[in-house]
Order: sequence, then structure tokens, then C-alpha cells
Amino acid sequence: MTHSSKAFYWMAIPALLLFVTLHTVPALTGVFFSLTDYAGYGTWTFIGLENYFSLFKDDRILSSYSFTFLFAITTTIIVNVLALGIAMLLNAKIKFQTAFRGIFFIPNVLAILIIGYVFNFIFSNSLPLLGQWAGIDWLSTSILANKDLAWLGIVAVSAWQSIAFSVILYLAGLQTIPADLYEAADLDGAGYWRQFRSITFPMIGAFFTINMVLALKGFLQAFDQIVALTGGGPGTSTESVAMVIFRGGFQGGEYGYQMANSVVYLLVIVAVSVIQLRTLQRKEVDF
Repeated sequence: MTHSSKAFYWMAIPALLLFVTLHTVPALTGVFFSLTDYAGYGTWTFIGLENYFSLFKDDRILSSYSFTFLFAITTTIIVNVLALGIAMLLNAKIKFQTAFRGIFFIPNVLAILIIGYVFNFIFSNSLPLLGQWAGIDWLSTSILANKDLAWLGIVAVSAWQSIAFSVILYLAGLQTIPADLYEAADLDGAGYWRQFRSITFPMIGAFFTINMVLALKGFLQAFDQIVALTGGGPGTSTESVAMVIFRGGFQGGEYGYQMANSVVYLLVIVAVSVIQLRTLQRKEVDF
């Protein structure tokens, strides 16, 4: 064994042990308890797949999945459309370009929990005052207290905080496009929309794919912003899957049951990410 090989093992093995200890062992422990009726304390009994069968009959679980996917898909679309538009504006030859890029990135460095509480105040106090002044009925009360509108507040805050990161990725992609292509398109008389369809979007296809996958995966795990804005309410109308797992597993004496929910949700997220990645990669153009 060469000296460099020994050095590699001395660096890799501790990292592997830490990963197994802090990630794999807890994950396998969770899978084991998903096969029990463990409440999080006291004794437990092995019950096989009973928890998994019960999940599909639980209205609260099914409702949380519906809300989470509606929220995640809507927010992913909004984030990517707006981020791509902003990135194209910031990539144009404008004054104070660097300053604008810094300003647009600020939301990404702020903690989503803090942002959530700030927007909670705005939705509950400032906007109702504005709605009363303008005579807009639906805006005259807090939308977070309306079970039909509360999820839109969560979408707005999540998108506002997440757009910055997607803008950075799109900007990186836009800067890889050779300027010669646009000059040739100008000479051929191609308009702005034609240039976007034939040059810009195909050339940043890989960046679009990674942005869509990362955004959807992140929003499927939404938790902090919902805690700060609605706490899952009104009622249970904005309870995400992550919130149901936390509440039931750590506060409701359903540790084993929610571990089964966690395992199922992990498999769902992996399956959605793989399908999304492969579908979008097939549509990418090779140059």
C-alpha cells in the first residue's frame, strides 16, 4: 500500500464512521421502531406492518400529503418562473448590477423561522389594515386565519425566501452562454422571445433541472415556515407531512406510527426526485 493510499484511508474511514453513527444507525433504528407500537416511552410490542397499513386509512395523514404536494408544486413553479426572470434581468447590462445581485440574495441568508414570524405580523396586522382602508373584504382579516387562504401566505413567504438561491443558479447558467450566439441571432433577425426559446432556455436546461429538483425536494420537507406562520392551522388545514410526523411522534405518543410515516415519506420523496430528475434530463439539449 502506497503512502498516499494510507493517507486516503486515514481521512475517509473516520468520515465513514461518523456518517454511519450519526445517520445510518438512527435511520435503521427508526425503521425498526416503525414495526412496533412504541409511544416514545415505556415498553413496546412488535406489530409488523400494522402501522404501515393504518397510514392509508388515516384521514389526517392523507390530508397532510395533499396539502404538502399542493404547496410544494405551486411554490416550485412560482420560484422557478420568478427566479429565471430575475436572473435574466440581473444578467443584462444594467447599472449597479453587482449591488442588485447582493440585494436579491439577502432573503436567502435570513432564517426562515424569523422571516415567518415577521410575515405573520404583516399578514395578521398590516395587510388587514390595508384591506379595511381599501374596502377589500377578503383582505380585511388575516389570511392566515382563513383555512382557504392560509396556504397562499405560506407559499408567498416560502417563495420570497427561496427565490434568491435559484436566481444564483440561473445566473451561473446564463453566464455560460456565449455572447456570439445572441449576436448571430440578432443578425438573423430573431426577436427576444425567439432567442429565449431557441438559445437561452435550452442552454440552461441543466440548471433548470437542478433548480426544479432541489426546490421541490426542499418544499416537500416544509416545516419551519409553517410553524411560524400558521402552526398548521386553522384547524389542520396547513399541516405538512413533516409537521404531522413531529407532532405525532414527539408530542402525541405515536413514535412508532410516525416512524412508519417517515419511512413511507422518505420513499415518496426519493421516488418523486428520481422521476423528476430523469424526466427533465431527457428534455435537456446536448450541445
